[in-house]
Amino acid sequence: MVGAKEPPKSEIINPNIPVNPIAEKVVENAKEFEGVRYKYGGTTKKGMDCSGLVMTAFLEEEIALPRSTSGMSSYGAWVDVKEVQIGDLLFFATGKDSRKVNHVGIVTDSRPGYVQFIHSTTSRGVITSTLDEKYWYFSYVQARRVL
Repeated sequence: MVGAKEPPKSEIINPNIPVNPIAEKVVENAKEFEGVRYKYGGTTKKGMDCSGLVMTAFLEEEIALPRSTSGMSSYGAWVDVKEVQIGDLLFFATGKDSRKVNHVGIVTDSRPGYVQFIHSTTSRGVITSTLDEKYWYFSYVQARRVL
């Protein structure tokens, strides 16, 4: 995936499987926070952390998730990264010399060789990134489906 270019939207894994409308709403909810600064423990437009973004986006659809990234990392069903869908959660280990999950994002787009996700970073706040970015590619640990 590293260095992969965004494929055309026509390259969908299975066009017969519609996107879950609740997952689309969750992603829309998360996108309402794009550009919001990072704040540890934050869950509002005044500041947001990664698990706060995920929890808040799902809660808007009356879906309760654990508050912490580690709690979310064992919630729902494990899914292969090649099969992630919009609304799935991606987990990362960004600490030095550690594979302990400490970061989470929501898949916003998924096509063969391309996964995009929204998350809150300490440096840039709520942004959208792709899994083929070197930092996220090497930090990736697992994906989970909660819907």
